[in-house]
Amino acid sequence: MRRILPLLVLVAVLPSARAQGLLARSELGPTAGVMTYLGDLNNQSMFGQPNLAGGLLARINIDTRWAVAFGGTYGHISGGNPDVIAHRNLSFRSYIAEGFVRAEFNFFPYGLRYGTQKRWTPFLFCGVALFKFNPMAQYGGTWYALQPLGTEGQGTLAYPDRQRYKLLETAMPFGVGMRWRLSEGSHLTVEYGWRKTWTDYLDDISTTYVGSEVLGGEDGGGEMAVILADRSWEVDPEYVNAIGIKRGDDSLKDWYAYLNISLTISTEVLFGWMRGKTCEK
Repeated sequence: MRRILPLLVLVAVLPSARAQGLLARSELGPTAGVMTYLGDLNNQSMFGQPNLAGGLLARINIDTRWAVAFGGTYGHISGGNPDVIAHRNLSFRSYIAEGFVRAEFNFFPYGLRYGTQKRWTPFLFCGVALFKFNPMAQYGGTWYALQPLGTEGQGTLAYPDRQRYKLLETAMPFGVGMRWRLSEGSHLTVEYGWRKTWTDYLDDISTTYVGSEVLGGEDGGGEMAVILADRSWEVDPEYVNAIGIKRGDDSLKDWYAYLNISLTISTEVLFGWMRGKTCEK
């Protein structure tokens, strides 16, 4: 249902937008900001360890109150040292590529052109997204993809209930923002949006330690799985996390967020000249 919803929204609103002049009511432009993460390696603040991100945003204004926006975002998240759990010593980074569609609601009647409508407004948004991620950890100067290693025993006979997590998942983006009309054809937007996900593996951490015998066995991830699954020995050579000890909290899913500024230009300004060329022919 989460994947069908964007199509239903577009089917409902696009005919209305087209009837009112799609080029005149649409905007297109870049976004730039920071991406953050909340999960097992950062459970203190959504603003911890921000990383640069950017993307492209397209918006169709249905009327002065409602709009539909869609686009893509690319950035990365990270977490880890300093770690709040003693002797865990885990860290990660993951690049995220996201495509989304969302509905926007303006608090004030927002005008695309000079007139009686407001030239600024706060707004709310909510939608659905499809994103790809790939958690990695660094060891000896090299970055290793963690999902194929099965660091929590995924894919082993000893833990048949643990399967390798998918790297393509859905999320629900929602948040708040502020829009300003700079001119009849340009708009500035500042927004902050959370992404609720349905995976607990943005950071490759969710359940318990399984031990080196399982990871180093015939159906385990091998030597690198043993090294990267439990790095407590790097801070205390005498300590190893026992099998069954919590490595993460599987009762909570991971989140990521995007704080950004976007500058969008009316598609009538960008592509309106093509209409004239078409008429000449």
